[in-house]
Amino acid sequence: MDRTAEFGIMMVIIVNVALFAMIFGIVYLTKRERMAMIERGMDPRRYKPQTAPLQNLKWGLLLIGCGVGLFLAYLLDHSLFAKMNEMDDSGNAAIYFALIAIFGGLGLFVSYRIEKKEDDKKVD
Repeated sequence: MDRTAEFGIMMVIIVNVALFAMIFGIVYLTKRERMAMIERGMDPRRYKPQTAPLQNLKWGLLLIGCGVGLFLAYLLDHSLFAKMNEMDDSGNAAIYFALIAIFGGLGLFVSYRIEKKEDDKKVD
């Protein structure tokens, strides 16, 4: 048996053990949380986990920012840097990562400003 076959067999075993451990851990922690609630006199059926109301806004703006950054990087790569790519076949991978990070961060910043404005309205 060569090394790649051994590696493949080990990966199958490791992935299955990790999957089992993850599921076991989630079930164990959920049961433990319910037992702690019962010990404190709470009814676990009535308990609803608290959700952040503006979490969807944050994820939406992050993904929109990443999409805009990726689109802008594509446009720059295929129009502005097209002549340079003909001479040099290395491509411009850095511009893709940079613009995704910049516009994703900008989306998170906009989300923060909206959340801050909402919090200020609640205080007043």
